[in-house]
Amino acid sequence: MAGGGPRYEKLEKAPIDPESLLLDVRKEKIDKVISQRTRTFTIVLDRLEDSFNMAAVLRTCEANGLQEVHVIVNPEAPFMPNSRVAQGCDKWLDVKLYKDFASCRAHLKSRGFSLYASAIREDATSLYSLRFDSKVALIFGNERDGVSEEVLAGSDGTFWIPMRGFSQSLNISAAASACVTRAISWREEHLGRVGDLTEAEAQELRDRFYVLAVKQRRRIFKKQPPSKP
Repeated sequence: MAGGGPRYEKLEKAPIDPESLLLDVRKEKIDKVISQRTRTFTIVLDRLEDSFNMAAVLRTCEANGLQEVHVIVNPEAPFMPNSRVAQGCDKWLDVKLYKDFASCRAHLKSRGFSLYASAIREDATSLYSLRFDSKVALIFGNERDGVSEEVLAGSDGTFWIPMRGFSQSLNISAAASACVTRAISWREEHLGRVGDLTEAEAQELRDRFYVLAVKQRRRIFKKQPPSKP
């Protein structure tokens, strides 16, 4: 689901170069955003139910420079982020949907990711002890039940967010926000950067973002009529 879904896909046969329709200041903003994008740190959502939480996590990820969000769909609650909360942030993301954890795990493992599930367990690692200098995916579970047993069994480890008050857990969207912020700040402190796209990845995003940044693009980039013989 590149760009958050079919409604954001680039229209075919655009008759006008989108770059020519954008002000320089807008193109500069797009280039700056792309320079800070990462595909080596990501979030996995395991069977969420609440559309507010879905949207809030997407917004947190996009705002912090993550390009991908991976979603294990809840068969009883379609992945439909609240549009008022998302504020269109999903159009800038690659939201990848899976019917089960096994297919999500296989995809991320094939790309070299380590998977850590959020769970309060005696053997869980503190969030503040995790390193983020390699490919890492953090998994957050269902609002009521947490991550599934399948996720726990298939992950490389578990982690928890240390609590200093009477409350011993956070809402899923708050927990994801805390973890994403920690990971990105860790990278800035230890690596001196967040963005890590290849030149080809950056160009692919630039082409896509230029189209998405054009207002009324569906009216402007309508399909050209077939040429006459």
